[in-house]
Amino acid sequence: MIARMATNPLPQFPAGFLWGVSTSAHQIEGAVDERAPSVWDAFSAGPGHIKDGSTAAVACDHFHRYPEDVALLAGLGVDAYRFSISWPRVNSPGGLDFYDRLVDALCAAGVRPVPTLFHWDLPAELDWMDRDTAERFAEYASVVAGRLGDRVKKWITLNEPAEHTLLGHALGAHAPGKQLLFDALPVAHHQLLAHGLAVRALRAAGADDIGIANSHGPTWAASDRTEDVEAADFYDLLLNRLFADPVLLGQYPEGIGELMPGDVESDLKIIAEPVDWYGINYYQPTEVGAPEGAEIEFSGLTLPAELPFTVKELEGYPVTDFGWPVVPEALTELLVGFRERYGDRLPPVVITENGCSYDGIDDQERITFLDGHVRALHRALEQGIDVRGYFVWSLMDNFEWAEGYERRFGLVHVDYDTLERTPKASYNWLRDALRAQR
Repeated sequence: MIARMATNPLPQFPAGFLWGVSTSAHQIEGAVDERAPSVWDAFSAGPGHIKDGSTAAVACDHFHRYPEDVALLAGLGVDAYRFSISWPRVNSPGGLDFYDRLVDALCAAGVRPVPTLFHWDLPAELDWMDRDTAERFAEYASVVAGRLGDRVKKWITLNEPAEHTLLGHALGAHAPGKQLLFDALPVAHHQLLAHGLAVRALRAAGADDIGIANSHGPTWAASDRTEDVEAADFYDLLLNRLFADPVLLGQYPEGIGELMPGDVESDLKIIAEPVDWYGINYYQPTEVGAPEGAEIEFSGLTLPAELPFTVKELEGYPVTDFGWPVVPEALTELLVGFRERYGDRLPPVVITENGCSYDGIDDQERITFLDGHVRALHRALEQGIDVRGYFVWSLMDNFEWAEGYERRFGLVHVDYDTLERTPKASYNWLRDALRAQR
């Protein structure tokens, strides 16, 4: 059933509010033979790792077609473009030349470049289980900032270290495919340490507008039973507080610090280097109950029976083609909850990702989704939450990690045979909505 297209004008946002769209390097660039290998190249080549058997060898071929994509950004009328820089490409001869060209094209089009330094495509020779990778990341950040910092004024260190830890190192569903469960905690710590070291490196290079993009969503207990409430609290700790508390409070949630490697107290001083804003990727809330002693099939994942919680399907809400519940009001709840937890330690917030998977070019469901979430964001502003920007995921359909090309999150349709780009109905809706905000 096609959702009814939203027709009421969006509420007005404050002057200077940043409107943008997001992508990531591995998901759109292609041209894998023109860069060093990443952990995702090896993972995608493994049997059964990608559901449709595909790889990102070509993806959207953004590496060669970026002028066309910059034109789409200009036509959309966004203020900013959040893309990621491929660390393996930067490690290759001439790799930074591509980002030089991209940044120049964005600036010429009047679109602010907002690069993310790490969006999961780790160089193949590195491992987040090793502390040295955090040091290497800071060195890489210095190189990139030294080359692009004269034009790039807004930076993101990491994207979703929670998902990269959970999916890539605890459950093995993403690259590098490790199944360490709770032994993956050093990966979380070393990514957070890398973030803090990169903040210092960017500051040393003259940057003064730096954030991180963490994924967050409300955790709802399946009932008010003590065992469900405690399980939900533990899940919330793992997916939310474990990654926000060190950055914003300079401490791990109770009981976590002693599980981390190295001189944790000293590392936390680095991790908590002040950021200028805090990025939140929001997609859905999660309902969690007490463990049931059985494997859990959830959102395309098989969660092992030994986890101390059960993730449940959230009933009573429409779902995307990915099966994710559509709950705009949970975005307001999330932001209000952040203010309650972190108070004046919470800097201005930017929604660095929000989007949905729907098929088709006449994607009225995506319009309804975006309309509802932008209104939910405005309600948070009305409640005094200092939100400075909103980025839609994603500019175009792309390689959706372990899902391959089966999930389409884009405002622009990509024909993967011809690589032709076709703006969807949602692209036109957002273009018109942004014109009304001027």
